[in-house]
Amino acid sequence: MAAPTPPLPEIKLLAPENWREYALLDSGEGKTLERFGPYLLISPEPQAVWKKSLPPAEWQKAHAVLREENKEYGGSWQALKPMPKAWELRYQSLTFQLQLGTSRHIGVFPEQASHWDWIMERVQAERRPLRVLNLFGYSGLATLAAASAGAEVTHVDSSKHALNWASYNLKLSGLADKPVRWIAEDALKFTQREARRGNKYDGLILDPPKFGRGSQGQVWDFFKKLPDLVEACRVVLAPKASFIVFTTYAISASALVTLQAVQDITGNKGKAECGELVTREQSAGHILSHALYTRWTP
Repeated sequence: MAAPTPPLPEIKLLAPENWREYALLDSGEGKTLERFGPYLLISPEPQAVWKKSLPPAEWQKAHAVLREENKEYGGSWQALKPMPKAWELRYQSLTFQLQLGTSRHIGVFPEQASHWDWIMERVQAERRPLRVLNLFGYSGLATLAAASAGAEVTHVDSSKHALNWASYNLKLSGLADKPVRWIAEDALKFTQREARRGNKYDGLILDPPKFGRGSQGQVWDFFKKLPDLVEACRVVLAPKASFIVFTTYAISASALVTLQAVQDITGNKGKAECGELVTREQSAGHILSHALYTRWTP
């Protein structure tokens, strides 16, 4: 007799609920209007196919707009009103710096706040020291979340600028004394070396880009390199691991990609949820999807 067919996984929408200093104020006509602390930023958003809800006078209050002429880095910021190039933002107990530079990325992905809450809950619930590996760690907000809850974190990013940024954010949050190790290296190569050394981690945080280059010119291509990364993560995952968070942006795929990658890492054991990270605008309640995610617990 054939084994029963398992049920299809449920795709969930996950939206942050605890922001005080960030808001998606409005969206529409291919753009978003967001508040980051005291400053309003306008960004392109192809998914916003509806009409704007707020009047033009509200959009005219923006301090900067993202221009897309520089396609290699996703655009560059043009100031519309006086504002600093760097300022601080707070979420729960965390404080971190935002920057307007030559990239569209300013140092925070607000939709990931749900992950930070969840990571802190997982670390605190274990009531034991956890070793956490944060791959493609960028400005370090997931690292801050894990460290603030008591985890020992290894933060890996090929960009030294990103590492310096993350280290600065750790100090801003009053966490400079926490055990965080900073690794400037290609995430795949580092994880493979950790696997050969027999090092294990109780938590894995993965946020691989669609495409990127390492500090020594290594090329990262999501679909070509992901199988190797999955295998290395499978080896470094501790037998009594606590959690995995896998997020990815800008790929043409479904959340089932991240789900099945995590299932391969864990041997299809434990419990995994998958879906999309979203934000809801304040004006008319439209929902914007930003990333695919999977979260796993044993």
